[in-house]
Amino acid sequence: MSQTAVLHKILHVREQEKKDAQMEQISARNYFEEVATQLYSELKTKEQAEQTLDNYMQASSAITKIKEQSLYIHALNKKIMVLQQQVQQARKQMEDKQEILTEAHVEVKKIETMIGHREKEIIAHKEKLESMMMDEISIRQFNTQVQNR
Repeated sequence: MSQTAVLHKILHVREQEKKDAQMEQISARNYFEEVATQLYSELKTKEQAEQTLDNYMQASSAITKIKEQSLYIHALNKKIMVLQQQVQQARKQMEDKQEILTEAHVEVKKIETMIGHREKEIIAHKEKLESMMMDEISIRQFNTQVQNR
């Protein structure tokens, strides 16, 4: 029967890979949350700027204030578009890292299952050997008793 020591070493390596994948997934999720929070903040800022522009328009403010506010909103729109792309990239990266983590988890479970099967085989083999030895001892005792009669 093959020993489980090699499988335990492989399991150790796979568990380390799983931990690394977990750390990368957490890092990717944190980055996604950070970029998404920035996007949310910029969207709120844009909403407030649009409200301010509406107030300027209704209050018949100076054209320069309206123009400045429009330019500010335009700059916010550009920044928002960049942030939206970053959020999409961060989401994809986070999903990729989650997939890698899932695969690593599956690999660890496979190795654990293999170790469990091998250990059961070893135990079954030992029990079979013990049973054979007990049978041999019983046969010898019986033969000894028959010869002594």
